Amino acid sequence: MEKLRIDKWLWAARFYKTRSLATDEINKGRVEVSGQVVKPAREVKVGDVVAMRREGQVRSVLVLALSDVRGPAPKAQLLFQETPDSLLAREAQAQQRRFVREPAQSIAHGRPTKRDRRDLQQAQHGWNDRWSASVDS
Repeated sequence: MEKLRIDKWLWAARFYKTRSLATDEINKGRVEVSGQVVKPAREVKVGDVVAMRREGQVRSVLVLALSDVRGPAPKAQLLFQETPDSLLAREAQAQQRRFVREPAQSIAHGRPTKRDRRDLQQAQHGWNDRWSASVDS
């Protein structure tokens, strides 16, 4: 086998759980082969560089082998090799995530209670300012 559809290869290399997920990502323009946005039927061959955008990071891999069957993970890892630039970018992003503060930790008391919400609403609107459907306004 010299060439294989990109959606099949991504599925066999275990980048996506199903072939339809791989096809959807390709159709959204999140997968490139040799710097070009491709369609699911694009054929990939050994030596191509495939770049994928997932979860805010770009991962580029070099195609080492082709397979149209989805095998176990150790065999799937033999189908590609991640480029050194991609490895450095992933490590830098992981390092950055380690040092960035978690937004949820800035909340001192957590979620407001029912009483807190009532107090907030009363502070924003007086009880007499509420809309009423009565005729005697």
